[in-house]
Amino acid sequence: MEAASPSQNPLLNHLLAELPGDAYQRLLPNLEGMPLRLGEEIYAAGETLKFVYFPTTAIVSLLYTMEDGRSAEIGVVGNDGILGIAVFMGGESVPNRAVVQSEGIAFRVPAHVLASEFRRAGTLQRILLRYTQSLIAQMSQTAVCNRLHSVEQQLCRWLLLSHDRLPSNELIMTQELIADMLGVRREAVSQQAARLQDAGLISYHRGRITILDRAGLEARVCECYGVVRREGNRLLNPGA
Repeated sequence: MEAASPSQNPLLNHLLAELPGDAYQRLLPNLEGMPLRLGEEIYAAGETLKFVYFPTTAIVSLLYTMEDGRSAEIGVVGNDGILGIAVFMGGESVPNRAVVQSEGIAFRVPAHVLASEFRRAGTLQRILLRYTQSLIAQMSQTAVCNRLHSVEQQLCRWLLLSHDRLPSNELIMTQELIADMLGVRREAVSQQAARLQDAGLISYHRGRITILDRAGLEARVCECYGVVRREGNRLLNPGA
């Protein structure tokens, strides 16, 4: 990986932006900006984590892969969170993969540095524990959604969660990767994406998805999106 431009701002990550000045200054010398490429694997299942990542403009999917190679997304991490919660939750390694869903920048910190700051039991610890609860809620709702709701509803949920974590209306994403995220056939994604495009809600062309009508997507999505968003806002934006 190449170093990111110095103009990139770590405070675009909401967790880092919430830190008090002293805690942020302790982390700052160890924050390294990294460009994350579409489809890049940040870590594999069972891997001991050497770094944690604070995305700013990138989005990373947490994927569980079965023995036969089939995958399904269990969570998504963007500028709202941190990648690598096992480092401060005591696990060190994880059972899932982390794959870049939308390329951009993330700032990484050596795992031992983050763990040391966490053990101070200050604001960083409280922020990370609230975020972890939010991520668990997202994973739980994703499991319910994948079991009970239609592919169209799952795709709308996925698009809206991604849009919440991006600075623009455009996602660069192949249908094959979306199918892997949702754990469905590529043909099913193609069919539902075409329906959303015909309805004027999105534009899809050569791996670029542009959200044209967010309100229209919200009207079609299942309740799962609202549950995840409300819980995230409650835990991560308590004063909002």
